[in-house]
Amino acid sequence: MRVLIVEDEPFLAEAIRDGLRLEAIAADLAGDGDTALEQLSVNRYDVVVLDRDIPGPNGDEIARSLVGTPESPRILMLTAADRLDDKESGFESGADDYLTKPFALRELVLRLRALERRPAAGAPPVIELAGIRLDPFRREVYRDGRYVALTRKQFAVLAVLMTARGGVVSAEDLLERAWDENADPFTNAVRITISTLRKRLGEPWAIETVPGVGYRVAG
Repeated sequence: MRVLIVEDEPFLAEAIRDGLRLEAIAADLAGDGDTALEQLSVNRYDVVVLDRDIPGPNGDEIARSLVGTPESPRILMLTAADRLDDKESGFESGADDYLTKPFALRELVLRLRALERRPAAGAPPVIELAGIRLDPFRREVYRDGRYVALTRKQFAVLAVLMTARGGVVSAEDLLERAWDENADPFTNAVRITISTLRKRLGEPWAIETVPGVGYRVAG
């Protein structure tokens, strides 16, 4: 595992780095937001240990900039901001985990190991097709770099179509895989959802109708 520690208190940052290295975790340091963004642009990290109150772009801004980027690292916010509202805003900014100061180094190590295990534990792979990037783990969709807000049903339908990777999926299959077992087989819900999904994704239309067969994402 390779970790970037973003912390503006040198003594604390070095203590964390040295402690992680004893646990065979490679760790780099960044003392401000600009340095952190520079290192993130040239190195691949598994986790960013991120203080929120740092010079330059703050921790929340850095977290938001990472969300949705290809191979984005996990974010563990390590901060003195310990109110519930602080934690809520931290998670909304993109944090995967949140640990307040003061803390035990052992707990930090355990949390990092847990974050490291998440992808290996069967997280679905990110699917990219026709300019669309669908992340089933974070439940996020981007088209040509633009975030696309989808309802749960629209996301479920798109996930089925993207998984087919250009193959045609019948309306019956979509109904079976994106709706529950009580769905009416004669409903027009699939057609309506496809129509609204096309509009959310924008032009040119990414989802094609194959007359008499079903739908597919144009590759």
